[in-house]
Amino acid sequence: MPVRARLARSIAHVEGRALPWRPSLPEVHPQVWLARVAPTRRSLAIGFGLLAVALGGYLVARETPLFAIDRIEVHGGSPRVAAQVRQALASLVGRPLVGLDGSAVLQNVDALPTVVSASYDRAFPHTLSVTVVPERPAAVLRRGPDSWLVSMRGRVMEPLGTTALPKLPRIWISTRTTVRLGAELKAAGSATAAHAVGLAGEFAARVDSVSDANGVLVFHLRSGLELLLGAGSDIKLKVAVADRVLAMLPAGSTFLDVSSPGRPVSGYGSPPSFTPPTSSRG
Repeated sequence: MPVRARLARSIAHVEGRALPWRPSLPEVHPQVWLARVAPTRRSLAIGFGLLAVALGGYLVARETPLFAIDRIEVHGGSPRVAAQVRQALASLVGRPLVGLDGSAVLQNVDALPTVVSASYDRAFPHTLSVTVVPERPAAVLRRGPDSWLVSMRGRVMEPLGTTALPKLPRIWISTRTTVRLGAELKAAGSATAAHAVGLAGEFAARVDSVSDANGVLVFHLRSGLELLLGAGSDIKLKVAVADRVLAMLPAGSTFLDVSSPGRPVSGYGSPPSFTPPTSSRG
């Protein structure tokens, strides 16, 4: 028998046979199904009982001294900053850790002029743990006889005596300029000067004072030399260039201009008039 004829015969034979069973969906009885999945009275009673116990425990922990705060730990700052944080949060001592208003904690700490930001954690049973990012002191702001410590972000951290912290550079501002504790400097050039000193790293110890007039940033070194940085950009690069060039300057040089780091210029007498170059780097 030819192959094609045998194939046709086999197909006809298969089509003629009936399946021994037909798939069907199981019958669903809603009442039976609900009886199986619905909780029993006993399970409901147990569930409500556990909820009542948990709610009662929460209220007890919140309204009794069981978890009352008796210690505030501060991490990330100096002992002086830690003391300021504890003083700012002193009103929380005796209050329960449960139900603590975390936003109020952070608001009180962030308001400190020596703190950039803060976070907190509950260390049961009685400890509130606070971690801070402190401001980094950069310079001493001078306004006539008044002095303040300022951070590298240009924030006024605290008032100082006239001769306090002699190793930090001075930034002089007009006697008509308003200074507010905890606020960032608004006087033209003063914030840029503080930021530049902060970026100078160890080189800042060689700086006696900083000025920024008409966009020209100048480090007045303790040696008497004036270091012209130009615009307040690329500070780290300019300081690194100056650090190398200063060792090779001719005796008697009075200024070094690194406003263009690739072409440092030194000289005698007063620095030439200067137009700060533009830069795309921050």
